[in-house]
Parts: sequence; structure tokens; C-alpha cells
Amino acid sequence: MDPKFHKTAGNCFNCQGRERSEWCSLGREDVSLLNEIKICNNYQPSQVIFYQGNPCLGIHCIEEGTVAIRRTNADGNSMIVRLTHAGQTLGYRSYFSGEPYAATAEVLSPARICFLDRMGVKRLLEHNPVLGHNFLRRLATDLRDAEESRLQASTLPVRARVAHLVLTLKDRFSTVDDEGQITIELPLSRQDIASMVGTRPETIARTIRALENDSVAHFSGRQVVVPDLDALLDELEPVV
Repeated sequence: MDPKFHKTAGNCFNCQGRERSEWCSLGREDVSLLNEIKICNNYQPSQVIFYQGNPCLGIHCIEEGTVAIRRTNADGNSMIVRLTHAGQTLGYRSYFSGEPYAATAEVLSPARICFLDRMGVKRLLEHNPVLGHNFLRRLATDLRDAEESRLQASTLPVRARVAHLVLTLKDRFSTVDDEGQITIELPLSRQDIASMVGTRPETIARTIRALENDSVAHFSGRQVVVPDLDALLDELEPVV
């Protein structure tokens, strides 16, 4: 059986991600209901959870792993618009709007994701109105983050945007050796990095060479080595 559709025996009571998500307001009775009606699936990198344009069948909760939200424009060009991680919920905007999925959710690292169908979500919302309020707050936060991303793309130089993205990925995909050198295993291709920082791949290539020439970071395939974290942080400081 495809591991994507393999039901596993996750327990919502033991899920650490739940306490960091909209579902934290659920009481013991609600969690018991959630535990009973949800389905957990194991995913491998490159597997798709749902596709842009398909009807929304319910809500997905990430217990482990990283998922890219990818949008395709009318010309067929695909770009990653954001990354989501453990403790975050997918598909809720399409659920509440009653519209098809506005993007495709693609797994970047081995993941464990739980699914709750539309009827299950409805039952929980009716029993616990605070859950709906939590999702409303999440929608407002997402709108704020989207506005900040647009502002960053229009005001920060490409070099600072790349440094910011590397620092963001460092929190989840890095190891540190005894000398303090950081190694980051990027879950993104150069094309994806370009789309996330809002520039062209050739500009990313020039930016990477500049960072390497200044010994800020060294790129090899999808691996980035940061010899000195302070030097990378300095890239975010405004030029005076």
C-alpha cells in the first residue's frame, strides 16, 4: 500500500503540535472525538497532499515534517509561496470559504499529517465555538504575514532576502559541529529559493557567489555551510 494512504495510529492526546495550533482550545471530550474521526498518513518528500483547483475535502494538521505551499499561475509557472511545519494546519481557508484549494501542498521532508473531513470539522466547530475563533485569529495572522512578506520583497535587497530565508531554514534543518559551524540541509531547489525571495534564478546564482566570496555562507547542492552565524545575521542589518 502507498504510504501516503496508510492509516497510522496517532494519538491526539500525545500530539505536541496540537498545543501549538488552533486545536489547543479543545477539551478532553473534543480531543477524544478528534482522535476518533481523524486519519493520520505518513508522507515522503515530493508526495502531494492536495492539488490546487481541487475541491476542499477537509483540513490537514501537520504533526511532523515540512510542507511547501506551491501556486501555479495561468502561464503554468509554479512557485513556492510559503513553508509550513509541525503544529500548523492546511486547507482551512478553502474550508471556510467553500472554494477549491488555492494552492498545492507538497511534502518536502518525511511527514506525518492528520486529516479531518468536512463533517468532522463541522462537528467540532459546533461543539467548541472557540475553535472557530482560533481559526479567525489564524486568518488575521496569515494576512499580516503576507503583507510583511510583500513589504520585505519590495524593500530588502536580494542578498538580505536570501540570508533571511537561510536563517529561517536553519531553525529546522541544521546541525552544528564542535567548532560552531552550521550545516543546513536545504529542502528547496535554487528555483524554489528564487521564487520564495521574489527574484530570478540567475540573480540567486549571483547572490550565492557573492555570499561565498565574502565567506558568509558556502553552497554545495542543497547543503549550506555557515562558518559564522554573526556574519549571516549582519546581512540583515540596514546599510548606512
